Amino acid sequence: MKILVTGSHGQLGSEFRFLHHSSPHEFKFTDSNALDITNLEALKRFFDQNTVDVILNCAAYTAVDKAEDQKELAFAVNREGVSNLVNICQKHDIKLIHFSTDYVFNGKTVRPYNESDVVNPLGVYGASKLAGEQLILNSGISALIIRTSWLYAEYGKNFVKTMMALGRERESLSIVYDQIGTPTNARDLAEACLVCIEKIKNWSGDRKLYHYSNEGVTSWYDFALSIFELYQISCKVDPILSQDYPVKAPRPAYSVLNKRQFKADFGVKIPHWRASLQTLNFNS
Repeated sequence: MKILVTGSHGQLGSEFRFLHHSSPHEFKFTDSNALDITNLEALKRFFDQNTVDVILNCAAYTAVDKAEDQKELAFAVNREGVSNLVNICQKHDIKLIHFSTDYVFNGKTVRPYNESDVVNPLGVYGASKLAGEQLILNSGISALIIRTSWLYAEYGKNFVKTMMALGRERESLSIVYDQIGTPTNARDLAEACLVCIEKIKNWSGDRKLYHYSNEGVTSWYDFALSIFELYQISCKVDPILSQDYPVKAPRPAYSVLNKRQFKADFGVKIPHWRASLQTLNFNS
């Protein structure tokens, strides 16, 4: 198959670039400079000239706090951009794998979220990602939507790299302990998606919503402690409440995702977040 990866310089897109050599399929990688998903005319020209069987849409606006002031931009990428891809998939009979977020939920629950649970995003970012989901689900195209949480990688900006940088600069840090979720190694997610592609006949014609994160549950505070322990960083970590660390966009207090359906349908064994944290080399 011929597979197009949008947003290929981000965390997840970079993992597909790292892994694609082990796949029998032909990959093409683009970013917003080469192919802007918000530009429908540019997309039409590209797909008129290139044959694509599957789109892995890693392009997204992900600046959670900035989105509160850049609502138009967030929706331009996360809703209008997705709408353009849906248009292309309809015209050329292309399958789509799209990535979404735990931020579509408000975090006011005490059990892992199922795919069918009521969505109610707290901020602009979550609302824009939800809008993209709904466009796909209502489109009739053959697609998978995969929600994930607390994504990190060797590439791009993420919590792990931020903690490592700050931990080596400062004697102490204050990290919230009342936000609960699951860190997700972007390489694990990319590998799981390659499994989805191999089983593409099983979801042909369907529109399915899945959850994927690593296994286990933690807080940002405990996640930071694990990072410092693994990389032998001596920075002291103090637990604080979310109310003591004000940010522009509210975060869900609980955003653990139930992965049962993904594991059942694709036969994927998901590693624990602590084990996955140890597999990437952040010192290089």
